[in-house]
Formats: sequence, structure tokens, C-alpha cells
Amino acid sequence: MLIKILQSTLTLLLILILPFGSQAQEGERIPPGTKEAVHAFIKADGGKIDQTRVEPPFWWTGMENPNLEILIYDQDIQKYGEIKIKHPGIKVLEVHRPQNPNYLFVELLIGSGTKAGKFEIELSQDQQVKTYSYELKKRAAHPQGMQGLGPEDLIYLLMPDRFANGDPSNDDLPAMRQNGLDRDNVFYRHGGDLQGVIDHLDYLKELGITALWMNPFLENDQSYDSYHGYAITDHYKVDPRFGSNELYQKLVKECHQRGIKVIMDIIHNHVGDEHWFIRDLPSEDWIHQFEAFTKTTYRAPTLMDPYAAKADQTKMSDGWFDNHMPDLNQQNPHLAKYLIQNHLWWIEYTGQDGYRIDTYAYPDQEFAADWGEAMQAEYPGIGLFAETWVHGSPIQAQFTQDNYLRKDYNSHMPAVTDYQLHYAINEALSRKQGWTEGLARIYYTLAKDFLYKDPFKNVIFLDNHDLPRFYGTVEKNWNKYRSGISFLLTTRGVPMIYYGTEILMEGAGGAFGEGGRLDFPGGWPGDPADKFSKEGRTDLEEEAFQFVKKMANYRKQTPALQKGKLMQFVPENDIYVYFRYDDSKTVMVVMNSSDKAQSVSLDRYQERLLGFSEAKDVISEQVHALQNPIVLEAHATLVLECF
Repeated sequence: MLIKILQSTLTLLLILILPFGSQAQEGERIPPGTKEAVHAFIKADGGKIDQTRVEPPFWWTGMENPNLEILIYDQDIQKYGEIKIKHPGIKVLEVHRPQNPNYLFVELLIGSGTKAGKFEIELSQDQQVKTYSYELKKRAAHPQGMQGLGPEDLIYLLMPDRFANGDPSNDDLPAMRQNGLDRDNVFYRHGGDLQGVIDHLDYLKELGITALWMNPFLENDQSYDSYHGYAITDHYKVDPRFGSNELYQKLVKECHQRGIKVIMDIIHNHVGDEHWFIRDLPSEDWIHQFEAFTKTTYRAPTLMDPYAAKADQTKMSDGWFDNHMPDLNQQNPHLAKYLIQNHLWWIEYTGQDGYRIDTYAYPDQEFAADWGEAMQAEYPGIGLFAETWVHGSPIQAQFTQDNYLRKDYNSHMPAVTDYQLHYAINEALSRKQGWTEGLARIYYTLAKDFLYKDPFKNVIFLDNHDLPRFYGTVEKNWNKYRSGISFLLTTRGVPMIYYGTEILMEGAGGAFGEGGRLDFPGGWPGDPADKFSKEGRTDLEEEAFQFVKKMANYRKQTPALQKGKLMQFVPENDIYVYFRYDDSKTVMVVMNSSDKAQSVSLDRYQERLLGFSEAKDVISEQVHALQNPIVLEAHATLVLECF
């Protein structure tokens, strides 16, 4: 397996260093991100289009924001100068004609009381007439059960292509640029799909999962590396190799029936270079471009650095994330509306519960704030959290709403992926305690929670699709593994488990954790072992599964571990103790980061232990007398319910 991962990593490096357009099947191309390329991607002469489009494909009455901007993409559509819509309550406010004659943006006002129904959008010029069918649907009073996201939840992150293949009929679609399967290559498609996820929802429910986050599954019709979903080529279409829009609707419904929320993964910053609107740009300013291809610096601090050079800020925000991922310019008002409306559309269409926003630091920050405000205005309580793969709590906190760290700026983003706590727990499990190192890193990280309006909403994790898998990170040390899981499920925040962590999956390598993006054993017909079932798991894997299951379900039944208060004591002698408590229950967590067993006196912690005489280990159910020291094995953690 290691050889295959190394071969795949070499393949990725070759892709990245070869000149853009070196893929034979793509033919010769102009270098990406350059002004020369942008001009080539605008058919100023009204060149032939591939497909007529009207987006959003339909809308709803009764939305909080009565304005709707419809994109019409058709051959030389701008030559049709008059527009009529015969539907009571709808008013055409303005028609915008961008640089490319194949595009129109039609701005509508949907008046209060407008009834649902189908109608025609009619465009005419002289004796020529074009019509486009459109529909306003009746909005549900509460979209299909949208529930938001909170610290009461436990998220399960999975990569659809690598979880389970429930429908082999969509494995090989010749119409797609990358079709067929190669499960031995990390960078090719393996065949997992939405039906495979649906087939294993009961497995997630048994584990104690209350929210599902899947890496993107919208169309990624790219010639290579199309499995991960982060190079979208159609914002309104589920990739047919994963299923269909209707199947995703079914998945949301099936999840809700099991008490599982659904979080969609989206990208504001970029798309795939085969996106239909990239191959025929509406205007030059739809994407960012430079005299020569320019990547982002990946340096988020430049956005708020009081001493930052303007050139560094521009390169960070406007540079491309990769050479096949054009950087979108959200300062273009039509693109901004397109993205906001698209994300409102998916919520209304499916009833899903929220969004995780990829590469959140990279798009225009004013747009990001407008987006967050628009989502929460339309859906109060919606679950939103953003990826902030940055270094330092102040840098991370500045991306959250109502923090007052950036003058005259409010992101309207309730929560972020808490990389700072991720770094802290990994350091605590791998380094000896110092004044600020090891266990102390956790203490100092949590002590900075005053930077956030509500740190309990931040999503916390041990690993994810961009990182080495946790079990390998702790060198397969059983006690360290259990300590990480125990901490994750008892500290503040919304915990997230990466698929397979519960069965000790390993994997590392690649610039973005590609080596850990492995197939879940048993998700494919003919797999030698089915880890979805007890019978297919080894004894150690079963012990890990039962440990995660018991901890997860205990947390699910214990409000003190969800929204209860947190009190932590400064680590001493490789011991870290903290409490989660509310009016009905107190839970004490004792972590030992030492290489040797330790006997821990509880005298120091009487501030929280007064009134309690015993505590029960929530895993072993052993009862400890609190007047006696507690003995912990090396690198072990105990979770104790006090009574």
C-alpha cells in the first residue's frame, strides 16, 4: 500500500509541475490565470455555446429577500433587447449585459403575495422571439426540517468517493472526462457514491453520529483528480458518478428520519477550470488574472496584518489555489449573487441543515460577510462553519462573527474549524509537558477562548481529509488513541470524527492528506473484509469501535458535555484535569501525558468536587472513591461521572 501511495504522490507532483495543458486529452492551452488566457475564454464574437442554461433553474415564493437575479446563457442572447414576464407579482427591475454576448442577468422583484406557478420569460428583437420556461414553487413553512448545528452534535466527515459503492452502474460514464475506476491509485475515482452513504446510515446512527458532513459531491467534470469534489464544474448538479439531485434529496430525508443532520461542503474561492462558465467567461473580471500564472501565498495573516504589504494581500486573496482551480472574483456583483442564490437554493431544495465553507480565508472578505448575513437572514439558526487552516488563535478568531477584533468588520460566520485545538491535542499526545508545550498547549489554547463570541460552536477534530490519520499520528499507541477520542468528546465545541477513525484506519502522505483518503473496507462488493459489521472487524478494531460508540452515545445523553460549563486546571506534572458540568451533572476528565503510570491526588480539584464522594468511569463503569488518589496508566485518560 505504501508503494502505491508513493506512486500516486509522484503522479500528483508531475501534474502540478508540468505546464498547464500538458494533459494530452486536453490539447494545447494558454497558461491559466493570465490575461491572455482570460481573453481566450471570453467568446466576444458570440462563439457557439455547448448548452442553454437558466439559473437558478427554479425559485420559490415567500423568500425573505424578494429579489432574484436569473442568469440566462444562450447563443448571442444579448441581441434580444426586450424582455417580458407575464406572471402577476413579478417585476423586471433591470437587465444586465456583461462583456460576453451569450449572457444576460435579469433582475426580478417577486412581490409579496406572488403565487407559485409556471410562466415564460420572453425575449424579443424585431420579429424574433425566444422563450424560457420558469417556475416559482411554493416555499415550505420550514424547509423540510432544517435544524442547524450546535455543540449537542457529533459530526461524521466522509469522502463520498471513498466510503461505499452503492450503485456500480454509475462507475463508468463515458461522457465524463475522467471515467472508470482505479482503486489502487489515490488520485483516481474509486466508485463511492451517495447510495453507498444511504446504505450505511444505520451504521452512523449506531455509532452515535448526529450530523453528516460529506466532501463536495457536485459535478467535478475534470480530466484528472476529480474524485475529491473541490473543483466544481456545475453548481446546480450532483455529479452523476455520485448520483443525482433527487438522490441527494432522498439522502437528506433518510438522515433526518434517523436524527442525523446534513452539512453540505461548498467553495466560494474557486471552481474547476472545466466549469461551463470558465470555458466561456461572462466577463474579464469574473476571475482574477495576472501577467503570469500566480498562486495564492496561503498566508491568511496578511488579511489583518497591520503592517502587511498590499502586494502580499492581493496575492493571498487573488492568486489561484491551484493551476486547475480559477480564482473567482466575488467583487463582481453578478458572481456574488450567483453564489449566494445557489447556496440558498440547495437549502430550500433539500432541507439540509447547513454549510461548511472550504478555503474560507481566500475569497473577498466583504463578500464572505454578505454571504453569512444572507444565509442567516433567510434561515435563522442555520448551521454554518468555515475552514480556517491558519496558525494562531487571534488569526483564527478574526474569521468568526461578533468578535470585535477587526475594526468595522463582521464576518457573520458563527463558527470555524478549530485548527488551534487540533494542533494542541496532537502536541499534548506527542510532546512532553513544558511551560507552554505538551499538555500546556491545550490549556493555553482554551484560555484564549475570550477571542470568540461563542467558542462552543467551533468544530473540533483530531484529523480530516487534508491531514494524516489520527491513529498513525499517535503511532498506533492505544492509550493515546483513547485519550484523543476522550478529549474530543468531552471538551468544548462541536466534535467531528473522520470516517474510519472508529476502526483505526491509517494513512498519511501527499500535500493535502491524500494518503489517508482510503476506501472504507466493506464498502465495495468483493472487499475481503466488511468493517461495517462486527464480524469483519479485528478484535482491536472492534474494541476501538465500541469505545467510540460508548463515548459518543454517552455524550449524546449528557447535556453537561454539550452545552455545560468548562473549568480547567493548569497542567502540572504531566496531568491535566478539567470539568464539564451543569445543574444536573458533573464530569471530570483526567489526562496523563507521561510515559509512566501516575497516581493523582484529587485534593487540588476540590473546587469542583465538593459535595461528591464517588465517580464512575463512563467506559469501564468502575467506581472510584474521590478521597483516594486515582491511578492512570501511561498516556491514559479517564472520563469520570461524579456523584
